[in-house]
Amino acid sequence: MRHPRPALTAPSTALLLVAHGSRDARHAATTTALCEAVRRNRPGLRVEVGYLEFDTPRVGEALERLDGEGFRDVVAVPLLLSSAFHARTDIPRTLREATARLPRPARVHVRQADVLGPDPLLLTALERRLTEAGLGSPAASGTGMVLTAAGSSDARAVASIEALAERWRRDAGWAAVRTAYASADLPRTADAVRELRAEPGVRRVAVAPYVIAPGRLPDRIVAGAREARADVLAPVLGAAPELVRLLLRRFDAAAAAPPGSLAA
Repeated sequence: MRHPRPALTAPSTALLLVAHGSRDARHAATTTALCEAVRRNRPGLRVEVGYLEFDTPRVGEALERLDGEGFRDVVAVPLLLSSAFHARTDIPRTLREATARLPRPARVHVRQADVLGPDPLLLTALERRLTEAGLGSPAASGTGMVLTAAGSSDARAVASIEALAERWRRDAGWAAVRTAYASADLPRTADAVRELRAEPGVRRVAVAPYVIAPGRLPDRIVAGAREARADVLAPVLGAAPELVRLLLRRFDAAAAAPPGSLAA
């Protein structure tokens, strides 16, 4: 007796990690490491990366690959720590244009997830990196903290970083927390370190780069911290476990929502 061949099932939802891209090869290497960490933490989940510029595959190429593999549902997770121009304008436009170029009628439905920040998990990731750099307990050390971001011309993005810094000061017990920026906004890292060192009760100053991957702006943060002789300089977030958890959290939330925000 012949048994009927089982029906083929369509692939489940895929995760498209959308990164900006950079001329600095360290950026792509960090993004690749982050993708690999996500795959290890969610076996069976199809994870693809697409870049807006400089690196390959571009977002359109990544979507074309997923479409060719039979995926009809894709969640695009921006590799961004704040919601500014790229998250609100650049990425949605890129996704729409890339999806429109796919063959009809087999076109993927794309939903854009929220950006990664601000989120308490990012503070935990920053603390992890600071510990790796040799920093001990905040309360015991009288440490002042400089939370240094890339910078943005978007007032809402800057406000979210300022609010995150205040939350960190309140929850972690740092002697003080100041923000600094590598571009667009002031103060710069070196100035924030010097100002913080003069604060009463601050016995040493640490710098925590609020960036995911190395590059031109993160290098400015490093240079400023060294110029002002910060006592501790943490590495970038990279593929921190907390960042992996946050990526998957953003993916799950968007995947559970009804399709349509960027549906083809």
